This record gives sequence, structure tokens and C-alpha cells, in this order.
Amino acid sequence: MNDAAALLRTWQSTDGALAYREEGAGPALVLLHGGFLDHRMWEEQINAFSPHYRVIAPDARGHGASANATRPFRPADDLAGLLRAIEAGPAVLVGVSMGGATAVDTVLEHPRLVRALVVSGAGTSEPVFQSPWMLDASAAQQDALAAGDLPGWVDAFMRLTSGPYRTLDEVDPEVVRRLREMIFGTLAKHTGDEPDLRVPVVDTWRRAADIAVPALAVNGALDAADHLDMAARLMRPLPGGRTVSVPGAAHYPNMEDPARFNAELGVFLNGLGLPGPRAA
Repeated sequence: MNDAAALLRTWQSTDGALAYREEGAGPALVLLHGGFLDHRMWEEQINAFSPHYRVIAPDARGHGASANATRPFRPADDLAGLLRAIEAGPAVLVGVSMGGATAVDTVLEHPRLVRALVVSGAGTSEPVFQSPWMLDASAAQQDALAAGDLPGWVDAFMRLTSGPYRTLDEVDPEVVRRLREMIFGTLAKHTGDEPDLRVPVVDTWRRAADIAVPALAVNGALDAADHLDMAARLMRPLPGGRTVSVPGAAHYPNMEDPARFNAELGVFLNGLGLPGPRAA
């Protein structure tokens, strides 16, 4: 067991144990990781916000230290079950990529558990990918998967880290190392013939227009156009919904420039009358 695993708590769901990191006390701030990653992508945010908040960073089912699914499930229901079990709602939900989609689904399906919503590089759980760069990256993943080329699949997936305007060599090597470690760790939990047991939440884009909680999108300015467009589409109809950019970062701005990401999140939280770091 590594040091990170030693810090984890578990909640015994009806389909296995779900792991989560919890630090601090105060208003609940829930950090939801991207696909194939785990709670460790939020290390800088846990450190920054736990002096002011009860910070909860779960590992989604099938990721990190959480159990794999053995029957159909919805990630939003997993999150809702955890928040109810540990009496952490209503909470501010902050999600990157897949985590952002889970946050939106949770607002739609379990609105009483959500105080506010922050997404990064995400719209809803029904993504729209149409840019040539994103379609090419997705095709490279599928080709590697079909060939059984796991390192090739990871290389294709890691294109999200640099985005369309840089190479991976231009990204902080420590960020790249951490991402690869999380990705390979999650992939090691699964087999190539394993069924995808996730059940979709339906009609999310129409329903998301009626989200009633305060909302913000914090995007990496160098992220793929599809991710930026989906975040903007999500925010556009919401009263007070807005987007901000983190310069020099792509799909994981909280890791590439944690100080700027934390400052933007802090300003949003302060605007809700909540404590926390403020922008300089």
C-alpha cells in the first residue's frame, strides 16, 4: 500500500467498496476526477482548500482504489450514495472531464445534494466530439485498443494532456508522470473483454438548461475546441453561469497551473459567501 492509499477511506456500496480521500472541516467541497485517473489528480486542491472546507475526493467506480462494477450502475448514483452515507450534502461539486459530467448528472438526478457546480473541459455526460483533432485522437485510441496495444492507447489518450497546440514534451514532466501513473493504475484493474456496465443519464443537454445552482466553468485555454465548446454550451443558458480560462493549460488545468485554478475556484466560492483562498 502506498502513502496515498493509506489516506483513503471507504464506503461499502451495494456493489463493492468505493474509496475516497477526506480532509478538513467546513462546507463540503467534492472533487471529481477525470476518466482513467483517480483522486490524486486533486492533490494541490486538497492541500489548498482543506484548511477551509471538508474536502472529499472520491475514486469513481472502476478507478483508483474503488471496486469495479459487477452490475449496471450510474456514477451519479454512486456519488449520491456516498454523499448521503457520510452526510456531506449539499456540496459544491468540482469536476474535470468525466468528473464534470458526473457532477452535472448529479445535479440533474439528485439536486438536493448539490450547492454549486464547477466543471472543467466538460459539458454533460452526452459529449459532442466533432473537431478533426478530437476525432483523430479518438480514432488513435480505438486503433490501439483493437490491436491490443496498451502503451499505444495510453499515448493516444495522453494527447488530451497537451491539447492540439503543443506536444507532450512541452508539458511539465511531473504532471505527465503523475497522469501516466494514475492511468496505468486504473487500466490494471480491467481486462480488454470487460463489459461497460455504466447506465447513461438521458436527455442531459435539455435538462441541464434548467440547472438552478450557481455554476462556473474553469477551462484550460489550450484544451480541445470540443471541450471548450461543451463547457460554454453548458454555462450559456444558466443565470450567472460563466466561463474562465487558465492560460497555458489544456485538459487538466488544476494540475498544470494549480495556483491559477485554485484562485478562480476561490473567487467563485467567495462569491457564494463561502471561505477559502482568494485571487491575488
